[in-house]
Amino acid sequence: MVKIQDDLFESVNAEWLEKTDIPSDRPRIAAFDELVIKIEKDLGEELPSLEAEGVLGEALEFYHAAGDWDARNASDLTAVKNELTKVQNLTDFADFRSNLTELVFHSQAPLPFSFSVEPDMKDAVHYALGFTGPGLILPDTTYYEDEHPRKQELLDFWQKNTAEILTQFDMANAEQIVADAVKFDALLVPSANTSEEWAKYAELYNPVKFDDFTAKVPLGAFVQALVKTTPKQILVFENRFYDSFNDLINAENWPLIKSWMLTKIARSATSYLSEDLRILGGAYGRFLQNVPEARSQEKHQLDLTENYFSQAIGLFYGQKYFGEAGKQDVLHMVKAMIAVYQKRLAENPWLSKVTADKAIEKLDAITPMIGYPDKLPAVLTKLIYDADKSLYENACLFDEILTARHYEKFSEDVDKTEWHMPAHMVNAYYSPDSNTIVFPAAILQAPFYDNKTQSASQNYGGIGAVIAHEISHAFDNNGAQFDKFGNLNKWWTDADYKAFEIKQDEMIAEFDGVETEAGKANGKLIVSENIADQGGITAALTAAQQESDYSAEEFFTQWAKIWRIKASKEYQQMLLSVDVHAPGKLRANIPPTNLEEFFTTFDVQEGDGMWRAPEKRVKIW
Repeated sequence: MVKIQDDLFESVNAEWLEKTDIPSDRPRIAAFDELVIKIEKDLGEELPSLEAEGVLGEALEFYHAAGDWDARNASDLTAVKNELTKVQNLTDFADFRSNLTELVFHSQAPLPFSFSVEPDMKDAVHYALGFTGPGLILPDTTYYEDEHPRKQELLDFWQKNTAEILTQFDMANAEQIVADAVKFDALLVPSANTSEEWAKYAELYNPVKFDDFTAKVPLGAFVQALVKTTPKQILVFENRFYDSFNDLINAENWPLIKSWMLTKIARSATSYLSEDLRILGGAYGRFLQNVPEARSQEKHQLDLTENYFSQAIGLFYGQKYFGEAGKQDVLHMVKAMIAVYQKRLAENPWLSKVTADKAIEKLDAITPMIGYPDKLPAVLTKLIYDADKSLYENACLFDEILTARHYEKFSEDVDKTEWHMPAHMVNAYYSPDSNTIVFPAAILQAPFYDNKTQSASQNYGGIGAVIAHEISHAFDNNGAQFDKFGNLNKWWTDADYKAFEIKQDEMIAEFDGVETEAGKANGKLIVSENIADQGGITAALTAAQQESDYSAEEFFTQWAKIWRIKASKEYQQMLLSVDVHAPGKLRANIPPTNLEEFFTTFDVQEGDGMWRAPEKRVKIW
C-alpha cells in the first residue's frame, strides 16, 4: 500500500486506479471524464424524446438527422464530390487567388493560411484580425523531429487512411494526392509555432500596419472582402510563417497546396456521412491516441449536434440540472476566494505596494459567470435545419452562416458577456481579454462540488481550488500582462515584474524534466497552468481554514481525487508535447509540496517521496 507521505496521488486514488478501466472509445478516464460520461448518458436519454421550439428545436432536428443512419448510409456522396470539384476546377495558382473569397464563404475548402477575428489584446473592446498558418497534420512540431519514435508511423497511417477516404469519393490518383499533401505539410513545419510559443500567448502580439502587411503578404483585396473594410493593422501570431509566406504559398507549390486542400475536405466530410465513412474518417485520431473503438452511433450523434448547438444544449442542461441555490453557494465561494486573494496580495512579501494595489484593482474587477449564460449567441437563430437536404449539406450551410458571422463581428464591439464554453462542459476558464472567470454547471458537482455529500473542506479542495485556479490565471505569466480592462498593458513596476519572472523560473524548474510514465514534463510549456494550480490550492486552503469544520486531510485528499486519471501511453505522450497542463499525477502531487500545511498534516519527513526541502518550495500567490 502506497503511503500519502510517498505519493499523494497513488495513495488517495489507489482503489480507483486499480478498479477503473479506460473506456474503449476514449484515450483516458479521469474525474472530469466520469462527469462527461454521466452527462452524455443523461442527454442521450433526454434528447431523443425531447420536444422544443426555437434554437433548441433546430438542434433537435439536426440531432435526429445525425441519428438517421438509413438516410446517411444511402447518401450518394454527391454533395461532398461537389465540394471537392470546387478545388479540382481551380486551374492554377492565379485562379486559386482570384477565388479566395468564394472559397472562404461558400465552400468547405480550408485555405493554407488563416485570418481570424478576435479581441485585440491591446484594445479589448474592439476586434482585431489575426493571421496564422494553417496548422500541421501531426500534433505539433516536436512530432516532426527525426528522433520522434512515432513520426513515420503516424504519417504513413495518415497517408494510407486518407487515400482510402479519397477513393470512396472516386478521386483518381488518391495516393499521389496524399503524398503531395504530406509534402506541403512538411514545408510548413519550420514556419509553425512550437507548442511552447503558443503557450506564451501574450508574447505573440505582433501588430503590422495593413500596408506593410500586404506588401509582404499580397492579400489586401481578400482581407478587405473578408471584413468589408480596410483594417488599420493585422496581428501576426506566427512570425516565421508571415516571413516565409511567399516562399510557401506560391505557384510552384500550388499542386501540393491543391492536394492538401482536397484531403482536408474529404477527411472533414466523413463525420456526416455513412457509418463506414465515419469509422474510416476517425481511424487516424484513434491510432494517434491508441483508442480501440470508435464512439457509438448515439454518442457520435450528440458529438455532431454539439458542433453547432453546444450552447443551446448546454443551456438546456444548465437550466434543468443546476439550480439557483447551487449558483448562490458557488458565488459565495467565489467571493470568499477573491477576499482571500485580496488579503494575500496585500500581504505579499515580494510585491511593492503600488503593484499590489494594481493587482487588487484587477482582482476586484473580475466578473464571475456561474452555471449557464443568460442568453444564446444570436447567430444560432439562423441555423434552420432543411429537411430536404442531407445532413452534410445542412452542415455546410451552417458553416457558411457561422463563417459569415465570424468576419461580420470585426466591425462590432466585443460582447464580454458571451460564454466561450457550453454549460454542460466539465471545465472552467479565465478570459484575460474580458477579465472574467466562467464556471459551467457541469463542473459544479461531485467530486468537485456537492453541498450535501461533501464537507466544506472537500468542496474547497475540489471546486474551491478550481475557482482559485481560474482567478490565479489573472496573475500567471500570461494573464499578469493584461490589465483590469482586459488590455495587454504593463501595470507592474519593472522591479516587481523582474521578481515575478524569477518566480516563474522557479516554477519552471520545479516541473521541468520530472519523469512520467510517458516521458519528461516540459516546465516551460506548462508554467502558466502550474502557477494557476499553485495559486489555486494556496488560496483555497486559506479559505477552507476559515470554515468551522476545517479538515486539512479532507482538503488535500479531495485535491488528489479531482486529478485522478488513467490514459493510454500514446495519449500521454501527445499531451506532454502539446498540453499546457501538467499530467494529472504531477498536478496532484507537486503543488501540495509547496505548502507547509501538507507536511504537518501527514507528517511528511525528509526521505519520504513527497518531501520537498523548505528552501525549494515555490511560493508565488
